[in-house]
Amino acid sequence: MPHTPLVLVHGNPETAAVWGPLIGALGRADAVALSPPGFGVPAPAGFAPSMQAYLDWLAGQLELFATPVDLVGHDWGGIHVALLAMHRPDLIRSWASDALGVFAPDYAWHARAQAWQQEGVGEASVQEIWGGDLEQRLAVAASLGMTGRMAERVAAGMDPEMGATVLKLLRASRQPAMSNAGQSLQRAARRPGLALIALDDFGRASGTVEQHQWAARQSGATIAPLQGVGHWWPEETPAPVAEALTRFWAGLEAEEGV
Repeated sequence: MPHTPLVLVHGNPETAAVWGPLIGALGRADAVALSPPGFGVPAPAGFAPSMQAYLDWLAGQLELFATPVDLVGHDWGGIHVALLAMHRPDLIRSWASDALGVFAPDYAWHARAQAWQQEGVGEASVQEIWGGDLEQRLAVAASLGMTGRMAERVAAGMDPEMGATVLKLLRASRQPAMSNAGQSLQRAARRPGLALIALDDFGRASGTVEQHQWAARQSGATIAPLQGVGHWWPEETPAPVAEALTRFWAGLEAEEGV
């Protein structure tokens, strides 16, 4: 029986290269890693970054598949995945996200995001983060908590277009945009979901553990608490996530009688 197609969506400030270790851990060389416009690939002319724009983009990509897919997202990719599960469940068999906490009604954007959301302050922050040479971008990646190959992969893909995209996306996502979007979480329960909670993500950019748990309950998602896993798990600690995903998919196949 052939695998259900596996589609991966990365976040900010990443490119699709970050998925290599997880793909290896899963043994899924057939996985398709999609890059949201502006994050590792150029945005099409006229593309205006927003949650709705990325939902439309992702739906368009998944419509190209002959069958529903298993969809996995990290960071902002996890937000895109959850929104797709809420609004286009026909395109997926299952979904997994590590960013559900952002949809909690009491979620507050992290300090750096709040800086990006301010005129002037945001431009200065983006220039500092995305405007330097490779050595400076490596230092930025390290300051964000990345190590080794993760820092190298991310720094290599950071460019001014990504920085400009971040400003537009975060400004289009000021609160109450996230809490409003979270009002549709129950619609995601139409397909099996997995809430990946990186317990060692000390920055909590996508919400507290409690906010993740609340959103998981609202969306009917199975909760996978991941001890020893931090925010940059696609590169740094893929094995526990691969194990959680494999167990989740095996359960689906058992229910389907595969």
